[in-house]
Amino acid sequence: MCTPNRICFRPAASRLSRLGAASLLTAAAVAVPSLLPGAAQRADAATLAAKALSVAASKKGSPYQWGASGPSRFDCSGLTLYSFKRAGKQLPRTAAAQYNGTTHISAGSRRVGDLVFFHSGSSGSSVYHVGIYAGGGNIWHAPKTGTTVRLEHIWSSAVWYGRVN
Repeated sequence: MCTPNRICFRPAASRLSRLGAASLLTAAAVAVPSLLPGAAQRADAATLAAKALSVAASKKGSPYQWGASGPSRFDCSGLTLYSFKRAGKQLPRTAAAQYNGTTHISAGSRRVGDLVFFHSGSSGSSVYHVGIYAGGGNIWHAPKTGTTVRLEHIWSSAVWYGRVN
């Protein structure tokens, strides 16, 4: 019902039905993770990946140093190691070992926070560089001597993707 000044009042039944819908949605949000196997793990992995990506981005401008794993200098795998450690997950030290320690996924399945592995062959031992996928075809990484941690577009099609669980 509305007054001539366009002030409208909803009947009590309408408010109650909205409250019932909100309660139902709240109950579903609580119950669904237990009904869908793996839903909680996927949410945890997404949170882990988002935290690691945020840590890597916070290191923008930090100098590259071969063999360094932070907190102020990094090589490529040192940056991913440091970022995921700060997010609560331990990774192996080298890019190849990190590739072998992740769940391998397709380019179509990649998500923000997944690892991007650059390779020169067909085996995990050919992985020579790693970065953290930031979306839009970009990665956070520590490129090479004389550079700093930065966001950069993926420049090669010779990449594999891995998800940290």
